[in-house]
This record gives sequence, C-alpha cells and structure tokens, in this order.
Amino acid sequence: MTDPLPPVAGPPKSHFVLLDGLRGVASLMVVAFHLFEAYAANDPQKQIINHGYMAVDFFFLLSGFVLAYAYDDRWDRLSVGGFFLRRVVRLQPMVVVGSLFGAALFAFQHYSIYPKAGTATPAYVLLVMLLGCLMIPLPKSADLRGWDEIYPLNGPAWSLFYEYVANALYALGLRRLPNGALALLVALFGAALVHLLVWGPRGDVIGGWALDSTGIRIGLSRVLFPFFAGVLLMRIGGRIRVPHSFAVSSALLVLALALPRMGGPERLWVNGLYESACIILLFPVIVAIGAGEQAVDGPSIRLARFFGRLSYPLYITHYPLIYIFTGWVVDRKIPPAQGALVGVATFVAALLFAYACLKLYDEPARRWLAARLLPRRG
Repeated sequence: MTDPLPPVAGPPKSHFVLLDGLRGVASLMVVAFHLFEAYAANDPQKQIINHGYMAVDFFFLLSGFVLAYAYDDRWDRLSVGGFFLRRVVRLQPMVVVGSLFGAALFAFQHYSIYPKAGTATPAYVLLVMLLGCLMIPLPKSADLRGWDEIYPLNGPAWSLFYEYVANALYALGLRRLPNGALALLVALFGAALVHLLVWGPRGDVIGGWALDSTGIRIGLSRVLFPFFAGVLLMRIGGRIRVPHSFAVSSALLVLALALPRMGGPERLWVNGLYESACIILLFPVIVAIGAGEQAVDGPSIRLARFFGRLSYPLYITHYPLIYIFTGWVVDRKIPPAQGALVGVATFVAALLFAYACLKLYDEPARRWLAARLLPRRG
C-alpha cells in the first residue's frame, strides 16, 4: 500500500508496487461480483464472476505479506502500541467514511429484501453509524436490514474487523514464532480452512459477517490461513520473476475469481476443493509473482500504482451503492439488459466516489494524523 506515513526508523525499503496493483484488480472484481450478485437470486450456480468473494481471502494474504515485510525486522525500534497506532491511522479514516456513506444512503434502501430497514428510526441509524465508525461489531439482533451484518450500514467492513484481529495476533505474539513453528501453525490453519470448504454446508468461503458461532468460525478460517501464510511467504523469500509479471499475475487472479462454480449443488465438496486450491496454492504463487518485480516505471507499473491507491477506498465505500442497486433489481424484477446500464453507472459512480475520497480525504487525513500521532522514528 502507498502510505503517507513516516517510516519506522531503519534502512529504507523498496515498495511492492505490483502487489498494490493486484489489490486494485481484486477490488474491481469485488465490485463487479456484487453487481452481478443482484441477479443470482441466492443461487450460487447463477453467479457471474462466481468466486469474486475470494478476493477478500486474497486481500488477507497480501496484508500478511506486506505487513511482515514492513515490520518483521523493526520490532526493536517499534512498540506494539506504535504498531497499532500506525494501523489505525492507515485503516480507520476510510472506515469512518464507509459508515457515514452507508448512513447517508440508508434512506434509499427500503426494499422488500431488507425486511427490517423500514423499522429503523433515524436515531438508531445514527447510533449504528457511530458504532461502525468505531469498528464496534453488532449482534444479529441489532441488524438494520435483516442480513445479520456486524456492520449493517457497510457490510464489507466485516473483513476489516478480522484484519484487525489478525494484526493483533501478529503483533502480540505470533510475530515471534520461528519459521518452522509458523509453518506448522499455517498448516493447521490451512487444515481448518479445507475442513470448512470441503466438509462444510456450503462448499465455499462465503460468510464471516455475522456475530454468531458460524459467522465467527468462517471469519477466523478466512483470515488466519491467508494472513499468516502471507507472513511466512515473505519470510521464506517467496519471489517468482516472470516476464510481464503484472499482466500474468492479474490474469491468474481474474481467472481464479471468474470461473464458474464447480461440482454443482449435489457435489459441493468439488467447489470446496477448488477454492482450497486457490487460497492455499494459487494465491501465494500470484503474490510471489507480484513480489518478484519491483520496477519503478513503465505503463503497467503506473497502472498498478493507480489502482493500488484506489483499492482500499473502493472496497470500503462501494457497498452502500450495491444495497440500492440490488434492492432495485430484485424488487422491480429489472431485466438484465436494463440492469446492465444502471450497473455500469453504479460501477463508475463507485470508482469516482472512491477516487474523490482518496484525493480529498483519505490521503490528507492520514498525513494529518501521522504528523500529529506518529513519531518520525519508531
């Protein structure tokens, strides 16, 4: 990620621009996946860009890799409190915008697929907005629309909650593990993920946003393997150099996320095996390819840098628009030809809003917070 934050004391480090670009590609795929989801009618067999939700698991892998690269060798100059403060400065400004944006658009989301939306008072919406700004997860009984979301105004914020959980586990102890012990732990996390995917009731990793035993299990399974696999991948020098590395790694990622669902409704375990292979085997290869190229210029690098900067604002602000689009499509039974035009407009609106947030708020806010809260030396 491009962070306008003062560096931790120590030798300067090169930047993985292509990994930022891959995060941007994954964010674009998430938005497209959510738009197509309006026509899936809760039938995963119909979903276009079928595995787009696995972009979140890819985000977790990237995060572990990049955080380990940035901090693994600097804990002698950085306190745990300083680490958490840096993470809050990096992530929290856009969490606040996502919650505010969700509250602002909630009045336009009174559709039948949101059975609880019409019962929420303005005061309660404001309370949920404030709690969302503070990243306080809500129980299912406090949901605003009946979707059991821990952040009802901005559903994707659930993954930021588990990002913070993984960051805390890393900073408070797991960062100290030698590679052998970390590899064993990653293998155990991988086994838990495979068990969820192959023997679970869905055959996919969808879920994690509900504050119940099932939702927590899915959320932890989704974050623990990829995040700490990313840490391990960085430590063991996971780099693969190939020509046109951004194009190659982006194509592999898009293909993995876009393929149809495997196995059909009678053999859910087949899709579970596919997603296990993607998260455990393919995604680390894609990250290693992205990490193998650290060129600083060229058209692909400039494109990667742009979408990398845009990725987080896009991911954390697009879903309030999706609530409206999905309710409109489902309630009014909008045909795909008509919905496609509005879907494209929604996609463009999400991009423009994310870019405006990035330039007018996120980058200036992080610079302001960093100047006041973060020391120039760890």
